[in-house]
Amino acid sequence: MARVVLVGLPGVGKSTVARALAQALQVDVVDTDQRFEELVGVSVPSFLRTHDEAAFRAREYEALVDALTGDVIVATGGGVVTTAPARAALREQRTVWLDCPDDILLHRVASGDRPLLGGDAAAALLQLRSERGPWYRDVASARVDASQSVEAIVNDVVALLKDEVQ
Repeated sequence: MARVVLVGLPGVGKSTVARALAQALQVDVVDTDQRFEELVGVSVPSFLRTHDEAAFRAREYEALVDALTGDVIVATGGGVVTTAPARAALREQRTVWLDCPDDILLHRVASGDRPLLGGDAAAALLQLRSERGPWYRDVASARVDASQSVEAIVNDVVALLKDEVQ
């Protein structure tokens, strides 16, 4: 195996899919938001409330690089693709873009603490999709429909990995 990195918009299910995929492949899982919290000592939402986004992205990059070791499934934060160093690192990995329609994303993020989505989550997601879509496309070796069940998404990613080996 090697490692697989999951990217995508907030609410697409990167963390949930990463845990299930890691279990299916019997490898470790690293969530860069959790790794960020371990390295910085504060949650991502708390950090974003007291620092600017540039400071967050710099520390997020550190968490990403730290996560990219060994056989592991990595769940990234949705905006990890916004910096050139992170995109360069992601291009060197087996990176899978999880994507689904905005109405599904809105339902999934409704109860979460997502400071970067602000008060109008629908408009924010539309803006994020517009900005980040080309970057996700740039770094990803594959795009998977994340509107399906977690099991179906995991099966799709595993099938992609098997196709790469053959």
